[in-house]
Amino acid sequence: MSVEEYFTEREARDPEFRAAWEAVKPEYEFQRALIAARLRAGVTQRELAARTGMKQSAIARLESGKHPPRLDTLATIARALGTAFVIDREGHLSLASQ
Repeated sequence: MSVEEYFTEREARDPEFRAAWEAVKPEYEFQRALIAARLRAGVTQRELAARTGMKQSAIARLESGKHPPRLDTLATIARALGTAFVIDREGHLSLASQ
């Protein structure tokens, strides 16, 4: 069973789980979007850090969700990866190719 299948099944039967998941879902989506963009660009955390002038540990913290980025940091990362992050009206983050 994949993680997505587990979450779908658990959400369907457990309202408390569904509410808790909805509360953290935007942060989880950001983490996935950031990691996916970095991998799609074919760069390591260290290489992304060099491109952005950040430390590798800062990139790792962003990818772990421990520290949400400021918008200027997000823009810097997007430029370094050749992509754009899009935030919709509900606060969900996705990727758009440039």
